[in-house]
Amino acid sequence: MSAKQKIVTFLWFDSNAEEAVNHYTSIFKASKILDISRYPEGGPGPKGKVMTVTFELEGQRFIALNGGPQYKFTEAVSLFVNCETQEEVDTFWRELSAGGEEGPCGWVKDKYGLSWQVVPVRLMEMMQDKEHPAKAKRVFEAMLQMRKLDLAALQRAYDEG
Repeated sequence: MSAKQKIVTFLWFDSNAEEAVNHYTSIFKASKILDISRYPEGGPGPKGKVMTVTFELEGQRFIALNGGPQYKFTEAVSLFVNCETQEEVDTFWRELSAGGEEGPCGWVKDKYGLSWQVVPVRLMEMMQDKEHPAKAKRVFEAMLQMRKLDLAALQRAYDEG
């Protein structure tokens, strides 16, 4: 991946950015911490405390900031995790919701307050089936009844009728 990724997601944490990044990089196999910068003398944070952590998850670059308590994450922005299998859905759901909270339709909020959508790729394919709108509608309706997404149940809804 180029060091010049055009758009990088910037995440504002109160004071636990490094802890959060260590958590995220332990969950996603293809991940790494690229850089840690610290507050200098006279900065807005205590000298030597972690200011930013630059990291990658599955080839996507992020920067985490220890910026203080002024701003909190909301569900208005989430990170979307494409899953190929139910096993991936189960693993990411379990790991990302640990200490946080489970939401409807594949959404979780992690213990740092960041929202994630844990979604099987097949769900999007079924819901976007323009040739079979009744099937897509059944899948959508089934999804609305779920918290963690169940790929087999979604497929059954698609295959009905």
